[in-house]
Amino acid sequence: MNEMNAGGVRQRSVEIVVPVHNEAHVLADSVGRLHAYLEASFPFPFRITIADKASTDTTWDTALALADRLPHVHAVHLEANGRGRALKHVWSRSTADVVAYMDVDLSTGLEGFLPLVAPLLSGHSDLAVGSRLHRQADVVRGPRREFVSRSYNLLLKLGLAAGFSDAQCGFKAVRADVFRALAPHIEDTAWFFDTELLVLAQRNGLRIHEVPVDWVDDPDSRVDIVRTAVDDLKGMGRMLRATVGRRVRIADMPRRVNRSWVPAPRTTAPATTTATLPEGLKDMEYAS
Repeated sequence: MNEMNAGGVRQRSVEIVVPVHNEAHVLADSVGRLHAYLEASFPFPFRITIADKASTDTTWDTALALADRLPHVHAVHLEANGRGRALKHVWSRSTADVVAYMDVDLSTGLEGFLPLVAPLLSGHSDLAVGSRLHRQADVVRGPRREFVSRSYNLLLKLGLAAGFSDAQCGFKAVRADVFRALAPHIEDTAWFFDTELLVLAQRNGLRIHEVPVDWVDDPDSRVDIVRTAVDDLKGMGRMLRATVGRRVRIADMPRRVNRSWVPAPRTTAPATTTATLPEGLKDMEYAS
């Protein structure tokens, strides 16, 4: 991911993790769609890493086949389940400038990915989160999930003074150097990992960028809502105790550095690429 632009300057890069557990039935289609979308329209070097969380079906075989067939796809296998465990494993080892993740069902519209990572690549922000609760989000899901999501995020605001609106949306990104500073202080290895990451970032004065997303509920979702809610409440209690004990400040946090982009002359690019980019990025060199 150390590609150079036409001026000999290294392009900043992104690694996207897709955590999976027994998802062989959707993995090939989802990763194929994601790869095709990014290759056609994403203007920065990227890598897609499939993180297999101890699957017992043919997920790992499918992941290896995709990594062999698609040029920007990589696969890693973990011996235990847990979304937080998978993200921490891959993100801590990444050579990219920005690390991100999205759920394998691609419930979040891919058009939101460039707006998600652009503020991090430019140095404007430290973390970025997709929000289904933003007033401009377009969300399709059942009343039960809507109630649970809004209730959980309300508890976060009341209990941990959360300044972000949607802790659990499976669509997030963070500067890699910032994550490496935060990682040793994140204890959860499952669903509360996202909340813990965001609360630690907020407590340490990091800038969190929110992106309203288009999101369609996956009817095949295997998330155990009750168990996840109980685990999240336990995590909130642990973080409240850490706040009281003043164990939330992290020394040597990387400084945010705004970078002035100097667009390189475009060499070759798909004819549709320029039309799909925001105004500030239209003159940047395309790199797949």
